[in-house]
Amino acid sequence: MCGIVGIYLKNKDLSKNLGKYLAGMMQGMATRGPDSAGFAIYSDLKKPKDFKYSICLLNDFSFSSFKKLITKKFKNIKLKQVSDHIVLTSSEEPKKIKSFLSNHHNNISLVGYGKSIEIFKQVGNPKEVIKNFNLDNFAGTHAIGHTRMATESAITTNGSHPYSTGQDECLVHNGSLSNHNNLRRILLNEGQKFDSENDTEVAAGYISNSLLKNISLKQTLINGLKDLDGFYTFITGTKEGFAIVRDEIACKPAVIAETKDYVAIASEFQAMAHLPGVNKANIFEPDPGVVYSWGR
Repeated sequence: MCGIVGIYLKNKDLSKNLGKYLAGMMQGMATRGPDSAGFAIYSDLKKPKDFKYSICLLNDFSFSSFKKLITKKFKNIKLKQVSDHIVLTSSEEPKKIKSFLSNHHNNISLVGYGKSIEIFKQVGNPKEVIKNFNLDNFAGTHAIGHTRMATESAITTNGSHPYSTGQDECLVHNGSLSNHNNLRRILLNEGQKFDSENDTEVAAGYISNSLLKNISLKQTLINGLKDLDGFYTFITGTKEGFAIVRDEIACKPAVIAETKDYVAIASEFQAMAHLPGVNKANIFEPDPGVVYSWGR
């Protein structure tokens, strides 16, 4: 049992409140996932030139040590420290940055990259994770979050959601996949890389691998209904927006609340009770095997 949440702002004037809204939603899902928590924030940048890399420091590796290490290799970079995470901004080609980071994987974990996305996740009670990252202060266009109750893999940062296996893409998941080991082998043969044993990372890799083949997100999630065996509700984010799908049995809960100002998704309605105007929203449960999406 895990908690998943997401919010897409139709009214851009509310962008400064995105983190506050998401924080309340994740706190409402803390009882569904007490082991770890994470979130992805998307920002609407006008023709951004630089890439952002969300990096988690491991094994008490310090910010100053990382700064010293990275500035020896790259000069035109910016670093922002947020708890035990760093957002690195650079105009360098992603291949160079990602290769450098992978060579230091014992102390550094790249949790996501792109021109719009920033990802943060930690082990611990979701309420403490939210506080550590000062989620209330984040602004943006849309966001997704996750509170985890570990079942099939260890309680670690690498075992936490969201999972990002492609540029400006991420996935949160409530449920379990029964064929993830076979699917992992198939995706590895196609060049996909994985950093954990978590089944959700396999689903994320399936999605990003499909998008690289110019298959739309909606069609990818439709195809996943036959390719991904198990019980699940997915929320997947891209720089354009997000989508939700439940498997065709739909034993994992989800509820959607839509107003003229936003679309919110959560495992349970209580996670959305604090949102403005939610009592006048169009509130419904997504149908099994149907993809719902919002974005520009």
